[in-house]
Order: sequence, then structure tokens, then C-alpha cells
Amino acid sequence: MAYIAAVRLNLPGYLPFMRQPPSVAVLRLQGMIANSARGLDDVSLAPVIERALRRGRIVALALEINSPGGSAVQSSLIAARIRRLAAEKKIPVLAFVEDVAASGGYWLATAADEIFVDRGSIVGSIGVVSSGFGAHDAIARIGIERRVHTAGRSKSMLDPFRPENPEDVARLDVLLADLHDYFIDHVRARRGGKLADNPDLFTGQVWIGQKAVDQGLADGVGHLVPMLKSRFGDKVFLRRYGQRRSLLSRFGLNLSADALASGLLAGVEERAAFARFGL
Repeated sequence: MAYIAAVRLNLPGYLPFMRQPPSVAVLRLQGMIANSARGLDDVSLAPVIERALRRGRIVALALEINSPGGSAVQSSLIAARIRRLAAEKKIPVLAFVEDVAASGGYWLATAADEIFVDRGSIVGSIGVVSSGFGAHDAIARIGIERRVHTAGRSKSMLDPFRPENPEDVARLDVLLADLHDYFIDHVRARRGGKLADNPDLFTGQVWIGQKAVDQGLADGVGHLVPMLKSRFGDKVFLRRYGQRRSLLSRFGLNLSADALASGLLAGVEERAAFARFGL
């Protein structure tokens, strides 16, 4: 019996009364922010965030962020969910930016109490963009006539198959300005007095590494593992969470033709979003 007891004492992880190493939940937020099968959105991330913050005793939540942005609403919903649950658990949230946290990606980063970047991380782009195309000349050249009937003078606003209407552009400018104000208010509320007094801060400009820190958009240059070890000790345990897709969907085996085409288009859009920052 004495021998068995001695063996057990050499296995502290299996004894409930032995002190466990601190545990940090690591939530990966990778890719475009969009309400789509490939994007980061609140509906698909909700159960992941819940598990990360409610499973076991954790001392902090770490966000691994690599996102060029996307939907303002989804960014807001995801960040608000993280803040709400972290407040309930009374734990700090730390964000670690990889290649980029721009636009909506930076909105996610501001869910953290502290933001850390790599020296090469691209950070910022606090602005709003709306893009589309105009095909009215092309369809006219091939003899196609566009027929649109609406009840309500604004229902066909910015129809890509009709010439651009100055009134539509003016209405869009108002919508974009309102969203921009919302974004600015959020960043100011989260970063407070840390922000530099720079007139370019909210123009959509981006900064790299230490320059983002100098602007108050981040708190320092640092990487996830060494930073967490310095905060919580060398034995800190990392529990990783992120969006998962089934094995079949990864190979496109359970996708319809429409879903497959949609996924390919989403992939192209995401690639283009990263390419805006040279990535």
C-alpha cells in the first residue's frame, strides 16, 4: 500500500487536491467576417465562444486574430459576445494579432483588454467600404433591356444593371458615415485614453507593428506563448478553440453545386481581402 501511495504522489495531475497549472482558453479568429459558410459569424462562433469561456477554470481568454475584416454587424456581435461572457467569468481577454487585424478584424481585437502584435502585423483600417460593379453598358451592348418595377423610390438603390444615380450615392454616403461613426465610437470606448491624437487615426489608414502601438491601437509587441508564460508561468496550459468543419465538407464531398460555387466565390473574396494588405 505504501508503494502504491508513493506512485500516486508522483502523478499530481490525477489527484483532485493537488494544485493544477493555470489554464488559458485560446480562441482562433481566422479569415473574413461574414454571414456565410466560410466566414466568421456570430451564429457559428457562439457555441465555440461558450465552450471556451465556460469549460473548466480558466485564468484568461486569448484571441488569435488574423482577419482583414468584413461585416460590421457580425464584428460587433462577436466582440460583444466575448465581452459579455468574459465579464461574467471576470477574466481578462488578451488579443494577439498575426498577419492582420484590419477593419472588422480590428473590431474583434478591441474585444480584448490588451492587444499585442508582431513587428510585421498590419493593424487599423478604421473605416467602412462599400464596393460593387456597374454592368449597364455591357448589357446594353449585347441588347439586353433591364426591367425593374418597385413600390418605393429607394427599393432599387444602386442597381448594378442601371446607371449610377447621384441620389442613391448620397444615401449610401449617409449609411456609410453612420457605420463609420459607430465604429469610431466603439474603438474610443474600448481604447479610451490610449489612442494617439492623430487626425489620420479614423481615416482607414493602417499601421505596422510598433507604429500601431505608438498610435495606441495596440499595447505592445509580443507573441502568444511567451507572453502567456510570462503572465501565468511556464506551466500554463493552453486550451485551443476555433471553428470546425466536417471532414467531408473540407473536401467538398457533401456540397451541392450551388454550395460549392458559393464556397469558391467566398474563397476568392477572402483572398482578395487579404491581398489588399499585400498578404
